[in-house]
Amino acid sequence: MALQGVAINVVLAIVKISAGLIGHAYALIADGVESMLDVGSSLIIWSGLKFAEKPPDEEHPYGHGKAEPIAGIIVSLCVMGAAVGLAYESIQGLRAAEPVMPKPFTLIVLVGVVVIKEFLFRRVAKLGKEAGSTALKTEAWHQRSDAITSAAGFIGISIALLGGKGYEQADKWAALAACAVIAINGILLLIPAFLEIMDTAPAGEVSGEIRATAGAVPGVRQIDKCYVRKMGLEYYIDIHVQVDGDLSVREGHRIAHEVKDHLREKHPAVRDVLVHIEPD
Repeated sequence: MALQGVAINVVLAIVKISAGLIGHAYALIADGVESMLDVGSSLIIWSGLKFAEKPPDEEHPYGHGKAEPIAGIIVSLCVMGAAVGLAYESIQGLRAAEPVMPKPFTLIVLVGVVVIKEFLFRRVAKLGKEAGSTALKTEAWHQRSDAITSAAGFIGISIALLGGKGYEQADKWAALAACAVIAINGILLLIPAFLEIMDTAPAGEVSGEIRATAGAVPGVRQIDKCYVRKMGLEYYIDIHVQVDGDLSVREGHRIAHEVKDHLREKHPAVRDVLVHIEPD
């Protein structure tokens, strides 16, 4: 999906920059430049996911899953950087001595871009949700940020065309508004990736489901502690289970293995489980 995004962004960048230059639409040119930045972001996401898939080795016994949220952090920073860069260029455009009215045909280009980017957002967001990938979710919102930029350009150019003389720079003001939205999105995308790097407990019902699954194993009386951390697309679990204190070591060991096997069977995303037996 990331490589498809690269190809689509290259085509969109060429179309937007060309149309912007011909149609005197600064918002469209800036949007095209951002699409070129998206090419690099898509390659970062693809590289991060490929590296995260590598199996554990001696130097990385827990695997390479952290590469996935790292890719998400890089893309988030790229989103915020693009917002700052576009804002700067918009301000420079507002200072132009002789503003030029954009051409009407640029609106058609922007409508097409918004439709394509919204489609990509929905598709990548679905894949990210299904895979539990922070990087793919970040990439999805990057696509929506592009759609927001294009929509802002459409509104600005429409105002310029409808308002006539004196409204030539409306697209630049619209681009500035879009930059604020994009920057906020970048921050919101950065937070979950950063939390994953910090081994923050996963959001939602993951921990509760793990506890319920382990507690259903015969011989387990209670779950004392349960720590879950996300490594890329997989989870590592440290769990303390209480059993009858009069059980033999062999029997306690058997229950621990059943807990581990049961968790991995019921939750395919679980990579490994460390079970500590506590006497009741």
